[in-house]
Amino acid sequence: MCRHLGYVGPPVGVGELVMRGPHSLYAQSWAPADMRAGGTINADGFGVAWWRRADIGVDAPRDTVTRYRNQAPIWTDPAVAEVLGQLESRSVIAAVRSATVGMPLERSACAPFTDEHWAFSHNGVIPNWRTTLVSVLADLNEIFAAAPQDVDPAAVAAAESSSPASLFSSPAVLLQAEALTDSAALWVLLRGLLRAITPAGPITSPADAVQLLVGLVLRHQPNARLNLLLGNGVQLWATTCWHALSVLVADDYTVLSSEPYDADPRWQPVGDRQVVAAVPGHCTITDLELPATERVRS
Repeated sequence: MCRHLGYVGPPVGVGELVMRGPHSLYAQSWAPADMRAGGTINADGFGVAWWRRADIGVDAPRDTVTRYRNQAPIWTDPAVAEVLGQLESRSVIAAVRSATVGMPLERSACAPFTDEHWAFSHNGVIPNWRTTLVSVLADLNEIFAAAPQDVDPAAVAAAESSSPASLFSSPAVLLQAEALTDSAALWVLLRGLLRAITPAGPITSPADAVQLLVGLVLRHQPNARLNLLLGNGVQLWATTCWHALSVLVADDYTVLSSEPYDADPRWQPVGDRQVVAAVPGHCTITDLELPATERVRS
């Protein structure tokens, strides 16, 4: 599979974080310790996303995300030290990739996947992902079609294609994926859920979005491996499903990582089937709520 890492806290060197510790994400690319039968090394590319202040968004300025990706092994790219080492950010998401057999080895297939102020990484695999995600799309269409629609006058003026009910109305939406991979297609669905967040629901927060998506995928494909990592520059969200994740909470920063990068005793493993929400200096971990039928299957 892959290894990924997320940080939120005071400004940190982007390259330094990727290379931090004797078991850094950089080192995990060739010497991972806990792949759980998901491969042996992570040599099929890498990516790093970080945030900078920009006036985007409707309500207030937000941090917009920037990324760097390469389909080559991370240890072959001097930009990690020479370029990323010169950058600082209050939040970072990084990933090294171990491609699933049959999926393309190309830059566009490397996480993080981004959209405005969001960045996303998926450590895992969805067997038969094309048919599985089409079924998930149909479930989402049914959920949003049944939900009350926003009748605010400003919303009425919005384009029909931007309404939540239409985000999942056609399998063609999956063609928006950057690459022909399960992770890229999964990001299309999660991105749609994030755009559909409203106080009235059915999605009211990023945690709701990742939890609903994981639950629906597992309903159709119980053997899916779904360690998701999502960030917006000020907060991180993650799920655990089959693969490892650990959290380090310090006074003013929090790190989520597939594997601890050092021997700091503050590292704590996250159990399976959990949802994690992290801000600087604080982290909450709750059970991943799944449909009753899925609890029986798993």
